[in-house]
Amino acid sequence: MNIKQAKQEIANTLKAYLAKDPLGNYLIPPVRQRPVLLMGPPGVGKTQIMEQVAAETGVGLVAYTITHHTRQSAVGLPFIEKRVYGGEEFSVTEYTMSEILASVYELMEKTGLKEGILFLDEINCVSETLAPMMLQFLQCKTFGNQRLPEGWLIAAAGNPPEYNRSVRDFDVVTLDRVKRVDVREDFAVWKEYARQKGLHGAVVSYLDIKKENFYRVETTAEGIQFATARGWEDLSELLTVYETLGLKADREVVGQYIQLPRIARDFANYLELYHKYRNIYHVDEILKGAWRPVTVRELRAAPFDEKLSVMGLLLSRLSEAAREARRQDALCENLHAALTEFKEALAAGEEPQGVLEALALRRREALKRARDAGQLEKSRHTLAQLEINALEDYRRRLAADGPAASETAMEAVRGWFGQEVEQRASLARAAKEELDHAFVFLEETFGQGQELVLFVTELTAGPDTSWFIETFGCDAYFRHNRELLFDDTRRRIREDIIAAKAAAQEDAYES
Repeated sequence: MNIKQAKQEIANTLKAYLAKDPLGNYLIPPVRQRPVLLMGPPGVGKTQIMEQVAAETGVGLVAYTITHHTRQSAVGLPFIEKRVYGGEEFSVTEYTMSEILASVYELMEKTGLKEGILFLDEINCVSETLAPMMLQFLQCKTFGNQRLPEGWLIAAAGNPPEYNRSVRDFDVVTLDRVKRVDVREDFAVWKEYARQKGLHGAVVSYLDIKKENFYRVETTAEGIQFATARGWEDLSELLTVYETLGLKADREVVGQYIQLPRIARDFANYLELYHKYRNIYHVDEILKGAWRPVTVRELRAAPFDEKLSVMGLLLSRLSEAAREARRQDALCENLHAALTEFKEALAAGEEPQGVLEALALRRREALKRARDAGQLEKSRHTLAQLEINALEDYRRRLAADGPAASETAMEAVRGWFGQEVEQRASLARAAKEELDHAFVFLEETFGQGQELVLFVTELTAGPDTSWFIETFGCDAYFRHNRELLFDDTRRRIREDIIAAKAAAQEDAYES
């Protein structure tokens, strides 16, 4: 299955394992709650889906790359304990708590979460001395005489032997005690993830054109060479920061992430063209509605790959604008909820600055708990930090103005919040203008051609652009989308008619 299906399967498994009957007993007894074993090529996103499942289900996550551990760190250190058996004292070997199990209990103490996922990566690459203990853990959920707490799903991941010469084959006894999920790479699923994460437009548009270069592992005379989903995502992060700093990523830099020279060279060449197209076609001018006629003529006559690249540039900019508007919209919604609490506290006679300080503190503590639990992704962290910063800014402004009555304080904070709401409206207006200008430019350039179909399809598939259009509207989008739906319906009807005629002819021939 692909990584998206694997994520859903893990979420379903966790839900099933945590389900209880009216008496509070697990519907699936812990002894029957098999560990999940994810097997698949490296770099397809096995670790990321664990983080996403934990965040979306609200459970804790403890993750380890097990190859970094020795038998002592995983199992614990031995010590001598005195025991009495049958009236006679004996020296017995006990073990300190495993670092791995201790991390689970530590997370439970820090966050208050009693349920979660213990993720062990590269499970089939452990050392010879640790292998028996890991097999015992998968089979019995214990290290020595210490057991993983109930309510925790063991999820392990490994690579097939063709990708790693250090792997160990599991025996039938172990495999018969795990829930094995085989994962494969899938560009369409990764592209959906890339849109959600806002990965660099050059990476997404290049792989749209060269899908065969998304994931490749080749054995050559120089050794194993590869391009993986993880490599593309990490390269995307670097490209974004490099552009912010005004730095250039050349072939050498690309090759540090995409370790298959042929693909690295190809992408480096494309990246140069990508930046060149931005300047040649004056993407900023297009989005401002100030393009020149020569731009239309040049793009209309360009090769199809070049057209796709320019549309990728436009979509990347539009997605970025929509993402900013969406984040500001979410910030306003969160601040509105906080100010409702602020108003209620003032009505109860509490001091304004103290209330704002308490609101910010609660959100800061929630942010820390989410981080400790392994639930926090970058976008959620950014939004939470923006909300905390706004509340602390309101408190500082009130303090600078001196002591104020509740009504005066509420009015002042409402005014500052109004500035956030206006910022939301300003970002939305700017993004809508850019979207409208992009449609007008593409209509003038391509008419009703397939390029417009691709553009509308990408806007629909993008989580930020689709949210923006649903929230703020776009007449050109709705018009083209209706035409696209009509054409699709007409095509299906035509295919049904052709199929019906073929079936009738076959029946007539047989009779």
